[in-house]
Amino acid sequence: MADGPLNGARQANGVSPAGGVLRIGGRLFPLGARTYVMGIINVTPDSFSDGGLCLDPDRAAQRARELVAQGADLLDLGAESTRPGSEPVDAATELARLLPALRAVRRAVDVPISVDTYKARVAEAALREGADLINDISGLSADPDMAPLAAAAGVPVILMHRRPFDDPYPGDVWEDVLDGLGRSIARAEAAGVPRRNLIVDPGFGFGKTDRQNFQLVRELSRLKVFGLPTLLGPSRKSTLGRLLDLPVDQREEATGAVTALAVAQGVDFVRVHDVRAAVRVVRTADAVMRGVGEPGAP
Repeated sequence: MADGPLNGARQANGVSPAGGVLRIGGRLFPLGARTYVMGIINVTPDSFSDGGLCLDPDRAAQRARELVAQGADLLDLGAESTRPGSEPVDAATELARLLPALRAVRRAVDVPISVDTYKARVAEAALREGADLINDISGLSADPDMAPLAAAAGVPVILMHRRPFDDPYPGDVWEDVLDGLGRSIARAEAAGVPRRNLIVDPGFGFGKTDRQNFQLVRELSRLKVFGLPTLLGPSRKSTLGRLLDLPVDQREEATGAVTALAVAQGVDFVRVHDVRAAVRVVRTADAVMRGVGEPGAP
């Protein structure tokens, strides 16, 4: 579990109740002002979209520089694939992949870095190496030590809803998502994670049918019931591939369409592989929906 120095270094993170500002690391993210783009760096041999491309730490650092130059507001590093059919890895294997890349990325860029893991041991090591945010696809349910770690470290946490890939909820998907995220929020708060440090993600593609995934996007504003920042990760997902009968490397237009619709629903963060395209989509959608950067605006 995290000790004093780690705790003290992270206490400033979170949402300012007065200003509606999320602090991640040294950056402020005013909520509702615009949608922020999170760039994905997978340090894995088997991720569904880009497995093997960033296993080398120097390549991961180079990719980080590219994504930041393209406009990424923050980065998300993961060292275990969670695609359908992937094999889980133990913490030692995950750390062996993650930490060299994280160190290299941290030296290369100064944007906030998220660690995509559901293991407290991995998250704790990543926070000590400079990560600023925990992205837990299990919603703090996989490891009983994760919520206490997040509380002690004082970092924001992304709580994602997921079901087994072969067991989609038979009823209204929002009933399941809101119930599951509500339990994740309660778990976090019971461990001492302040509500201001929570971000919710409905888990596009994680144990939902294609129809349910599209319903999530169509009704994404329903997440606002929690009064928390929201994130969506539709990038290159298989639902989009099945819709258009396209392989994973040809799904950027579909990803862009879903991203624009998410912006229209008020999403705060989008998690994507192709940052350049996403930034253009988000800037355009934000200009239409929020007047942000609109030509001729005062």
